[in-house]
Parts: sequence; structure tokens; C-alpha cells
Amino acid sequence: MVFSSIIFIFYFLPLFLLAYLLIGKNYKNGLILVASIFFYSWGAPKFIFVILGTTLLDFFLVRWMSNTDKRFYRRLMLTLSVSVNLGLLIYFKYSNFFIENINGIITSVFHAKEITWTKLVLPLGISFYTFETITYVVDVYRGIHKPLKNFWDYQLYIILFPKLIAGPIIRYHELADQITDRSEFETNENRLMGLYRFAIGLGKKVLIANVMGEQANLIFGKEYGSISLYTAWLGALAYTFQIYFDFSGYSDMAIGLGKIMGFRFPENFNNPYTSRSITEFWRRWHITLGNWMKNYLYIPLGGNRVNNKFRLYFNLWLVFLASGLWHGASWSFVFWGAYHGFFLVIERMFLLKVFDKIGKLLSTLITFIIVATGWVFFRVEKLSDAFIYLQHMFGPKFIGGHLIGTDLRFWVLFSVSILFSFFTFFKRGQKIQDTVYFDSYTVSRHTILASISVILIALCSAAITSTDFNPFIYFRF
Repeated sequence: MVFSSIIFIFYFLPLFLLAYLLIGKNYKNGLILVASIFFYSWGAPKFIFVILGTTLLDFFLVRWMSNTDKRFYRRLMLTLSVSVNLGLLIYFKYSNFFIENINGIITSVFHAKEITWTKLVLPLGISFYTFETITYVVDVYRGIHKPLKNFWDYQLYIILFPKLIAGPIIRYHELADQITDRSEFETNENRLMGLYRFAIGLGKKVLIANVMGEQANLIFGKEYGSISLYTAWLGALAYTFQIYFDFSGYSDMAIGLGKIMGFRFPENFNNPYTSRSITEFWRRWHITLGNWMKNYLYIPLGGNRVNNKFRLYFNLWLVFLASGLWHGASWSFVFWGAYHGFFLVIERMFLLKVFDKIGKLLSTLITFIIVATGWVFFRVEKLSDAFIYLQHMFGPKFIGGHLIGTDLRFWVLFSVSILFSFFTFFKRGQKIQDTVYFDSYTVSRHTILASISVILIALCSAAITSTDFNPFIYFRF
């Protein structure tokens, strides 16, 4: 089920919220769990059993681990849990990729028959909930938080429907106490703030991301060798804004839905396109993934504590190589991760000093161009095709020289995309955003935001019913 669908907005969500408000405190978690299972089963009924099975195994492995002081057995349970979860992720997400590459070697080098293989379908959200299951066992192993006593509470942590399919990736210790008791935050103020946040996220997704996505699909669907420089840049920028408003819109909706139920989810985006470096960009983009990579991969590798700079640079590059592979099983994603890792390394070496000298405006512009260029590798499935596309972005050829398939609606929303992407570049914009998202509300602010929310939901509903284009980019991860 998709947040930006008529079924969710007008049927699932109202019925769930009504039942949630009326039901007794002791039954709220049970209601959320049932609703979450239904929510996931709506789009992927076969794979719900994968989640239910792994959560059952993880719960008891972690319980056994926490009940013993013997280091060997604790490490054994940790290894088993992590291996099972990563094993399932590798099997479903990377088997096709590995077989395709092996077949390529077999046919081209050895001229033998390909390995026969039935392509696997990727379970929705497996990359997200796999990382959360790993945080559970690791946080308990490290003694950061005690394990949950109730199996159904643990299952709720994993399958909680607002964040199940596309995050935010919430580490266990951040949510554990909220699962057992969040009564302090189940207030009318939080419910209204959550509703406003959901409406804003819905607007980002439907009114901006979908329009940018239609244009990006039109251009990236063309023969790359025949597009003009102007068209290539238009496609790259349209996708740059699509992926931001699509994913940040989903995160806003997830955070808003959680807030309505009394949960406090971590922020996942902080105006990333205003960053003055790639290092800063990754503090602002997909924040929860960055925190996961830092705490469960970068720090165990040695982090900043290593003795020599080469090892530090290697650790940085390796983490982002893994981040690229986490996003998708193709060489384009691997290269995208290596691309960002490369810039992080040279920033540590000298580029950050250059950015400091040239000033805020120019460093922000250069960083944005680097990021937008990188999104081409993210968007184009074949690595060789991505390089062809980039040749038309940066090469000397002007083939055709015209902009294709644009209309007034696109240019208006393209301008809106630029406005809201760089809205907090100035302090006044940051202050306005903080007022909308985080400050306590007066009656007048509630009135304004409630009115805006109603208008956004009405406009989004009209847009959803008039088009079939409504995908979430991160659903395929």
C-alpha cells in the first residue's frame, strides 16, 4: 500500500486512526501491529511470512544471548542473527546480480552455457528492516539497551507501518522505550502536528516529485546518444529534485504518522542541497542511513581512530561503496557509492579548505553540481549508458539543442523545487521552516497550518486520481 494513494488516504488511514483513538491503551500496540501486517500484505502478501519468520528467530536468539554471560555464546548468537538477516538480504537482493555477472564471464570468456536461474522478486523494504533487525541484536549485545520482553513488541518495532517500507531507519535504542510507553507524547498537539507533517510530505511527493519524475522519465527514456546538452541537464535536474522531494516527502509522512501515534522518529533530511560540501551533504541526506553506517560499519572498522591517513581514507571509501551496494544490485549503484566516497576522501585531503576559501554561494553551487551529476549513476541502470549520458551533459556536442516535452506546469513546479530546495540557504528561511516543523503552535498557527493541510490533501487527491504515475523511488530498495 502506498501513502500517496486514495485507498490509504481515504480508507485505511481514517479507519485506523478512528480505531486507534477509541481503543484502550493496552490494545493500541496490538492494533498497530495488525494494521502493519495488513498494510504490508496489501502489496506483498507472500513476503509477509519472511518478516514474521525472521523476527521470530531474531527475538529468541537475542533473548538467549541476553540471558548468558559467556562471551562465546553471546558472540555466537550475535553472529547467527546477523548472518541470517544479511543472508536473506544478499539472497533476495543480490542473487540476480551475481548470477548475471557470472553468466557474463561464462559466456564471454569460456563460451559456455549460462547458468539457468529463476529471477527473484525483491521483498518490499527488505533493505530497511534488515538494518533495523541488525541494530536490535547489536544494541543488546553492546549493552546499549535491554531486549524487549514481549515478542509482539519486537515485531511491532520491525513492522511498524509508517517506516516499514522506506524508513527512516530507526535504531533499536531510539524506539525501544516508545514501544512500551509513549503516553506522554500522545497529545492532541502532537496529533495535529503529525497531521500537518503528513500533509506537507504528501504535497512534496504528489505535487512536486511526481511532476519532476514524469519529466525525468521522459528524458531518461530517450536514446542517450541523441539528446542535447540542454535536455541532458534538464533530465538530471528533474531527477535531482524528484528523488529529494519523493524521499523526503515519504520521510515527512512517516514522521507525521508516527507523531499522531505518539512516536518520535528521527529526522531523515535537513535541506541537503544547501550543503557546502559532500561531507555536509551526507550529514543532511538520508540521515538515518548515515548514522547506521557510521555506528555499525565505520566505527567498527576503526573510524577516525586509525593511525594512518590511508586507512582512514580507505574506511571512508569502503563505507560509501557499501552504501552504494545497499541501494541497489548493479554496477551503477556501486560506482555511485565509490563516486561519493572519492569526494569525501579528497575533501579530507584538501577540498574542504578550498570550499572554505571560495565562500558559501560558490561552494554550495559546486556541491550541488557534484550531487546532481552523481544522481545520473543512480538513475541509469547500465553504467556504460550513464557515461554516455554524462558525455552529453559535459561534452561539446549540442545535438538538437531544444528542450523536449516541457509545459508551463513543469516550469512552475521546477521553480518551486528550486525555491524549497534552497529555502533555508538564508537564515530567514531556516527560521520559517523551524516554525512550521518544530515550534509550539498558537491558535493562529494551527488555523493556518490546518487550512494549508486541507488544501494540500485536496490538491493531492485530485492529482492522484488524474494520473497513474505515483511510484516511490526508494520502494525498490
